Amino acid sequence: MAEEAQSESNRSGATEEGESHVAEARGVYVMYQGCWLRPRAMQSVKLVQQHFKARPDDTLLATFPKCGTTWLKALAFTVTNRLDHAATSDTHPLLTRHPQDLVPFLEMPYRQLHPIADLEKLASPRLLATHIPITLLPPCVPNLGCRVVYLFRDPKDVLVSLWQFISKVRTEYTIDRAFDSFSEGMSPYGPIWEHSLGFWKKSMAESDTVLFLRYDEMMAEPVKHVKMLARFLRVPFTEQEVSRGVVEDVVHLCSFDKLRSIPVNSTGVTDRIGGVPMENSSYFRTGKVGDWANHLTEEMANKLDAIVEEKLRGSGLIF
Repeated sequence: MAEEAQSESNRSGATEEGESHVAEARGVYVMYQGCWLRPRAMQSVKLVQQHFKARPDDTLLATFPKCGTTWLKALAFTVTNRLDHAATSDTHPLLTRHPQDLVPFLEMPYRQLHPIADLEKLASPRLLATHIPITLLPPCVPNLGCRVVYLFRDPKDVLVSLWQFISKVRTEYTIDRAFDSFSEGMSPYGPIWEHSLGFWKKSMAESDTVLFLRYDEMMAEPVKHVKMLARFLRVPFTEQEVSRGVVEDVVHLCSFDKLRSIPVNSTGVTDRIGGVPMENSSYFRTGKVGDWANHLTEEMANKLDAIVEEKLRGSGLIF
């Protein structure tokens, strides 16, 4: 996502090798195995495909950009590390480190700049994140039975969040332009319907290895879903923990308002991509379900709904 914002700000004067050609062809994207990516992101994904060495006890947090990645990282990290770091502890890692830094991405920072071998240094079981669609993940991931948690969000809210993110650095990036591009499937790791559908089908076929979560349902019943997440991650809450309110403590620490208020998340600039520094606060906007209604016209909403419904027809996946 940070790279998308940067690409928009540099669109009129591309300097990356080969980017001018891409910009002339299809904006700032290139199609790779059915997925729209920036050229440097494509190179990184290729390196992941070629060199990532999965382990049977790996867990991947998979999301389409702007679908609650930071929140999911915070929840999964807190749940899996609660024996070492109680959610109520004054020294909890989430109070001093950005959630994005506690769970590393497979493809970021760019692996042509930061060797993927860095992930080999992490102790097992590893908690990793990715925006890569299931069709582009290295074969070793499904072959070894690695667990995947996927977080799905209403495409209309994703569109608005994406537009807001890019417009931070490019004020002329209008909602109309964002809508046209998104509706054509052209967004980072898009089309969104292909991305979500791939993980949905896998979760239907292999529910023991892929947990498919919905953003709006998690927001409505966070305690229920955090318990579900813990069970899937093989660290279920004990009856004693439930009675002591440990689940609620996790939900509170990882709540959007709490995370946004922590200084490490609200101030400073960090380069998590590779040559693309972004404000830490840019990962926190509103987090609200249905915020799209404040930015999209009824015609836009209906058109996008119709497109996505047609793309997902017959799959059983609805939003």
